[in-house]
Amino acid sequence: MKKIFISSSLCIVLFSVASFAQNANTLISKSEAARIEKYLASDELEGRQTFSKGIEKAADFISNEFASAGLAKFKNTNTYLQTFSMIKPKYVSLNCVLDNITIDPKQVVVITTQSSLEINEQSNYEIVNIQKTDNLFGAAYKYLNAHKNYIVLVDEIFAPNFLRIAQFKQNLSEEQTNVIYILTNTIPAKFTIQAVHTITKLPLSNVVAVIPGKSLPNEYVIFSGHYDHLGINGKKAENGDSLFNGANDDAAGTTAMIILSKYFKQLNNNARTIVFVAFTAEESGGFGAKYFSKQFDPLTVKAMFNLEMIGTESKWGKNSAYITGFEKTDMGAILQKNLAGSAFQFYPDPYPDQNLFYRSDNATLAKLGVPAHTISTSKMDNEPNYHKPSDQFETIDMDNMTEIIKAIALSSQSIVSGKDTPTRVDTTLLK
Repeated sequence: MKKIFISSSLCIVLFSVASFAQNANTLISKSEAARIEKYLASDELEGRQTFSKGIEKAADFISNEFASAGLAKFKNTNTYLQTFSMIKPKYVSLNCVLDNITIDPKQVVVITTQSSLEINEQSNYEIVNIQKTDNLFGAAYKYLNAHKNYIVLVDEIFAPNFLRIAQFKQNLSEEQTNVIYILTNTIPAKFTIQAVHTITKLPLSNVVAVIPGKSLPNEYVIFSGHYDHLGINGKKAENGDSLFNGANDDAAGTTAMIILSKYFKQLNNNARTIVFVAFTAEESGGFGAKYFSKQFDPLTVKAMFNLEMIGTESKWGKNSAYITGFEKTDMGAILQKNLAGSAFQFYPDPYPDQNLFYRSDNATLAKLGVPAHTISTSKMDNEPNYHKPSDQFETIDMDNMTEIIKAIALSSQSIVSGKDTPTRVDTTLLK
């Protein structure tokens, strides 16, 4: 019979994995996850649409869960709510003159958060073009989010769809710059543009809690999910049901985030500071995540786990999930290493053509270099309840979802403890 020798270091690793797994099995329960998930996806919250009573009830519920777990408030405020405003401008009047020629207002779209705007060629606005070979809305969106003041001259070939650019002004952040789109094939030497809007401020709130780090308090690990959804929409009623409960999207991710906050609080041994956040307004442009991300020096954020739609089986079946942007950092490899010996498997995103890495609430920090990834199981090519009233609690596989939460708890342990630091996203590839 062969003698088998196991090194002391390997024994320590195996013991450590077993110990953490035992903690996860003890502290993370299906019944607790189901209790939270069931409420967040309940009819009482009316689909958690932004600016609704339902989403306010959801925010209160999440705050109470944080409070009952004894979590600290972010930046020592007196509330778990991180409140900010979205700006809704309403058109009043417009006058645009290019080289002494008055332009039809239907050929101009002004994106601004100012009630009164008046500029000319001496206002230091950069003049750029959307040419006939460009993608109209892709280019328009790029300039809208470039954090500069622009005059954007749009080729007249886009006349049939030009006014659709106005959809970008529906809800704006307080930091939105001024971008004026003009349908013209000429570059003016002189111009004057005067625009008047009625400005309405609409309050929104992320829900944020913290467990301060024991030895690395100025290094952050973030766990997140978005708690808003689509609300009630009679135009898309399904079998007489017009309430979009959003059980998987994203009550599931928010539930996981809350469960993990309680898990790490009970362990109470995190070296790095852990931040738990339920984002608002993901469905209407990711405004909650964008505001939240500005509260950090991105170099201090060592990892972000964004949890999005984990309530159904992945394409590989149970005990599996995928990580968006898997190849962009080594975070996925670290997580899988920490799961050695378990039945759970993380996979790279199987839907690269859908650009999921930059479509969820991880995107803002990822674009700043943070190893910020979304963990999901959603079959984006065949998820029958996605953005439908049928996305209800009864469609959630709570057994599998609980195992996913345990896997995230176990796999993130070495990052939370400061033993592992994922590599950062190469931001030069975005330029």
